[in-house]
Amino acid sequence: MAELLLFHHAQGMTAGFLSFADELRAAGHIVHAPDLYDGKVFTTLAEGVSYAELVGFDTIIERGRLAADSLPNEIVYAGFSLGVLPAQMLAQTRPETKGALLFHSCVPTSEFGCPWPQGVPLQIHMMDADEWALPPNEDLAIARQLEETVESVELFLYPGDRHLFADISLPDYDERAAALLTERVLSFLKNIE
Repeated sequence: MAELLLFHHAQGMTAGFLSFADELRAAGHIVHAPDLYDGKVFTTLAEGVSYAELVGFDTIIERGRLAADSLPNEIVYAGFSLGVLPAQMLAQTRPETKGALLFHSCVPTSEFGCPWPQGVPLQIHMMDADEWALPPNEDLAIARQLEETVESVELFLYPGDRHLFADISLPDYDERAAALLTERVLSFLKNIE
C-alpha cells in the first residue's frame, strides 16, 4: 500500500478526478486529494485556467505545499495538469519522497531551483499530440529531456491529441489510454510499497 497526495487539474475536483482517486483507494492505497480551488469546478479547461491565472500559480503551488504539511514526507506526489505544479515542486524539494506521478504536464526542474532528486522514481503520462500544449508541446519536450537525463524517469506517451484524457467526466476522456495509464500507475505504486 502506497500513500499519495493527488492534486486536481485546472477544472477543479471533477467527478472524473474524484473517481480516479477512488480507483486508487479501491486498490488499497491511501489517497489524499485536497481541493486547491475552494470548491470551484469549471465546465471548460479554458475557464479553469483563467481562474488559476486569477488566483495565481504561486498561490496554487503554496496551497499544495500547505496540504502536504500535515502528511509524512515518505509519500508519492501526483498531479493532473495544473496539479503537476505542486506535485512536482513537492517531489523535488521535500526530503524522502517515495515517487511522483505527473499526468498531462511537466515543468522544467529549474522552476523549483534544484534537479530531479537522485533515485526518486517518476512516471510522466501525456498524449503525443496534446492539442492544449501545441504548438510546440513544451511540456513534452521537457518530459523527454527528463527521461533522457534521469535514470529513474519513465515517460509514457499515448496516441492522440487530448489533454485531460484520464478524467472520465470530461470530453477529452480516452477510455483505452486512461485504462493503460491506470494499469501503469497501479504497477508503479505496487513497486513503491
